[in-house]
Formats: sequence, C-alpha cells, structure tokens
Amino acid sequence: MHTLITGASGSGTTTLARSVAARLQIRALDTDTYYWLPTSPPFVSKREPPERLAMILRDLGAAAEVVLSGSIVDWGAELEDCFKLIVFLTVPAAIRVDRLRIREAAQFGGPADPAFLEWAAQYDEGRLEGRSRAKHERWLAARRCPVLRIDGEVAIEDSTVRVIDAMAGVRST
Repeated sequence: MHTLITGASGSGTTTLARSVAARLQIRALDTDTYYWLPTSPPFVSKREPPERLAMILRDLGAAAEVVLSGSIVDWGAELEDCFKLIVFLTVPAAIRVDRLRIREAAQFGGPADPAFLEWAAQYDEGRLEGRSRAKHERWLAARRCPVLRIDGEVAIEDSTVRVIDAMAGVRST
C-alpha cells in the first residue's frame, strides 16, 4: 500500500512519514530526493520533471508498502493517483517557519534563506509561485482515495497512530 503525507513546508510531512515507516518497518521516501538534483549546497538545481517522475515511480514500484512525504501536485496522474491513502497536514505558519529556521540551522549550520522562509510563510495565502493551501485543496478534491486531515500541532506519536489506524482501515476495505 502506498501512502502520501503532504502539506506545507515545515508541517512535518517528512518527520511523520519516517515515524510511520519505522513503526511499520516499511520504506519512507521524500519528494525532495526526486525534485532536487544532488548539489552542494543542496536545493539549488531542480531535476527535469520526466526524470523525477520516472525515478519516483521506479522506487514506488519496487516496494509493496511505501510512505512518501512531500508535495506531488502536477507531477503526473500515474503518480498522483497511485496512493491508497493521503494524509494532509496543516500547521499554523508561525510554527512551520520556526521549525524551518531550526531545521536549516541544524542541517546547514547557519540561518535559513529569508526568501525561502517568506515563501514557506505565505503558503496559506498563496501569494508566491509554488506550493499553496489553495493548490493543495484543489488537488486533494480531485483524488479518489481517502484523505486523512491532521490539523494543528499534534504530537508525532499521536499523528503516527492516527495514520497507522487509517492505513489499517483502508487495507480492510
């Protein structure tokens, strides 16, 4: 079974996917691995869409159970419609931006790029190009599988249990 955990940058999609995957002993994948080319510093060069799609479909096809984190809006129907469950995380912007500041400092040893933080902060408004709440909502409305919404700052253990319970419910139908 393939499960997608999506939401705004800093909402905890990767953390939750890793937690669920560890608990179930299945593979966790992250869209950043496919979207970005490996560069130093990271996250500066995007991979071409056909290449990233082929890579992610190959990796999803290699495992019966996978939890994928990140956004796949407009990546292609073959990918977008291959999930049995989608989890949509919403967290207030102030919390997300604080998380991103901490993450960037821990991963890269310095302050986060102000342009990146501005882009992440405006997700709910959708003023800038890229990911936005409105785009995610339209995309979710077009999906055929169940969508589990987890709203607010919820403890990782509680979210993990909710996702695993939802996965079990989908498997039993």
